[in-house]
Amino acid sequence: MLKAYILSAIRRYQKNGGAKSHFNLSCNFSPSCSEYTHQAISQYGVCKGLILGLKRIKRCNDPDCVTIKHDPLL
Repeated sequence: MLKAYILSAIRRYQKNGGAKSHFNLSCNFSPSCSEYTHQAISQYGVCKGLILGLKRIKRCNDPDCVTIKHDPLL
């Protein structure tokens, strides 16, 4: 139930424009941090998925990054 709610909230966030719309930021990774977190929660569950997502978000938005890095969920 919690998993479905969190995944639904991530999809709504993405549908409404994601980081570009809400924070005026762009992700340095492909897939985006929200998509990565969605995949992690789907694959590993809420606890481990959120931890992986937060670690990814902490690495994102590096101002020195000039290209988008491909960083899929393994």
